[in-house]
Amino acid sequence: MATRKEVAQKAGVSEATVSRVLNGVGPIKESTRRRVLEAAKELNYHLNVVAASFARGRSGNIGVVLPHVPKVHLFSTYYFSELLSGIGEAVGTSGYGLLLLFRDPASEYDYVSLFRSQRIDACIILGASSLPAETESVRRLAEAGLPFCVIDQYFEHPGVSIVAADHESGSYEAVKHLLSGGYGRIGFINGSPHYSNSRERLNGYRRALSEAGIGYDETIVYEGNYSRTSGHQLTEAVIANRGRHDAMFVSNDRMAIGLMQGLRERGYTLPADLPIVGSDDSDAARISDIPLTTVHVPFYRMGCSATERLLDRLTDRNNEHMAFTEKLPTHLTVRKSCGLKRIEQG
Repeated sequence: MATRKEVAQKAGVSEATVSRVLNGVGPIKESTRRRVLEAAKELNYHLNVVAASFARGRSGNIGVVLPHVPKVHLFSTYYFSELLSGIGEAVGTSGYGLLLLFRDPASEYDYVSLFRSQRIDACIILGASSLPAETESVRRLAEAGLPFCVIDQYFEHPGVSIVAADHESGSYEAVKHLLSGGYGRIGFINGSPHYSNSRERLNGYRRALSEAGIGYDETIVYEGNYSRTSGHQLTEAVIANRGRHDAMFVSNDRMAIGLMQGLRERGYTLPADLPIVGSDDSDAARISDIPLTTVHVPFYRMGCSATERLLDRLTDRNNEHMAFTEKLPTHLTVRKSCGLKRIEQG
């Protein structure tokens, strides 16, 4: 195995310069950085990540903080599994480790202590909401100027980095698609308003109706909690309002599939009795008995992008604490549950 000295000799620089380049420490000329990296690659030299972490005064870990919700298996949900897969893919090629941590959404969480104790070098927050305790925790982290990113939840603080999907555009496209099929009384099952993606989907739903000259009717807007069970439980309320809507947009696939199951148990024929469109484009949407028309949301790409941008910040000391915002596009995947004849896309 090659040594750092051999890399330095091949690149024509000092061992200290090799160390600075590979550790991402200090200002280095771009030409020098390229020579060192090319020499390291040719010699198949691999940085000792543990030693490098100590040299940088860092842990070598990226922290991912998730909400702890009793009796909810987060890793089995498409949303979290795709985000974590994307994060893992990006971290896996970086030399960093991944540390999973859990928080109580109802209590303030001390993110700053994770950095202070050198457990993590950067932080990714999943499943955040606008609950007061969570908002305060994120505010304190932002004001500490530490490198972190929130995925799929907006906060007004300018120091919060965010990677999210364009949920408003996705729901707008979904409702427009139903409108194009002649449906004019479109109900909506949404998640909690504490999540910004719920608010965005509601905005897209209302915008599509408004452009079609259709008034907003809150009596056919229902609230679930993004679980299949909540969609199933809303079946009775949807049936009770049967004459008030002729199609349904649901803000995630799990609730949509729960609703479809509940309707079929009560003798409904789908999509003839109620066309349904979901959101996520999960694996379950593809293999459902009636394949689900749904908004494709790039969760995997969101996890990758958030991680890659944080890793870039860690190797660029000048921009390490600069906040960023990225919004990824969505698109509609048409299958059979919406009852329309457009050529299937997925």
